[in-house]
Amino acid sequence: MTLFEAIAREPALTIGLVGIVGLLLGSFFNVVIYRLPKMMEANWRQECEYLLSDDKDSSPQISQTEQFNLAIPNSHCPSCNAPIKAWQNIPVISYAMLGGRCASCKTSISLRYPLIEVITALLSVFPLLMFGLTPYAFAIILFSWLLLILTVIDIDHQLLPDQVTLPLLWLGLLYNSIFAHIPITDALWGAMAGYMILWSVFWLFKIVTGKEGMGYGDFKLLAALGAWLGWQYLPLIILLSSVVGAVCGGIILVAKRNSTSTPMPFGPYLAGAGWIAVFWGDTIINTYLGVAGLR
Repeated sequence: MTLFEAIAREPALTIGLVGIVGLLLGSFFNVVIYRLPKMMEANWRQECEYLLSDDKDSSPQISQTEQFNLAIPNSHCPSCNAPIKAWQNIPVISYAMLGGRCASCKTSISLRYPLIEVITALLSVFPLLMFGLTPYAFAIILFSWLLLILTVIDIDHQLLPDQVTLPLLWLGLLYNSIFAHIPITDALWGAMAGYMILWSVFWLFKIVTGKEGMGYGDFKLLAALGAWLGWQYLPLIILLSSVVGAVCGGIILVAKRNSTSTPMPFGPYLAGAGWIAVFWGDTIINTYLGVAGLR
């Protein structure tokens, strides 16, 4: 009996446990979303200071008191620096018990923290409901987690970290090489075509306008989506992300009264389009072909 056969005997219990794990991981993802960009910025600053310094004999060091990573320092209130106790860090429940405020200084805690925890739980459960207790469902859970992290970081910082996009790409190729959900050749061509399409758009736009229309992280994200779904889904992903991006971008510009030159992240629209394509891509494509009379 395989592990997945054993799990299949108690599907409701398994789905419930996966949802709880999703809540717990959502709390950790909040840490990643907040700290990873700051860690990258600190590393860039350290490298720049080293390159501009006269002493090139030794690499720059960070003292123990200045260490900042996913584990250090412990979670604390950003307003009063009071440490967050274990019972204050229970996903969703602690937020409700504290009334959305710090236990020490009563400063409001952003609603985004419990929302990300709940969204992570939903993203953990939904693939199981759609695909059953299969290896593909668990792979898509991991796929969804990484897309969520990338989406929120890009919204906050207009940044798609290589620390997340590249593992997402390699995991897509690894999964398809082992389980052959799609032919590995389709996954390889999807990764290459995904990168090259946006790379070409980037340079064409830059040559015509003299401006950079998107970041390299967008190239890598579309490459990762191609590695998971294959080259055949790239037109659908690009179309969905462009349409949704244009509509949402227009609404944001009007609501915030920003100028059209205000930079906006494209990663969330790519991530959303890729996620939609996983679950409803075939339905969307078949419906379009039927309406267009091509099938």
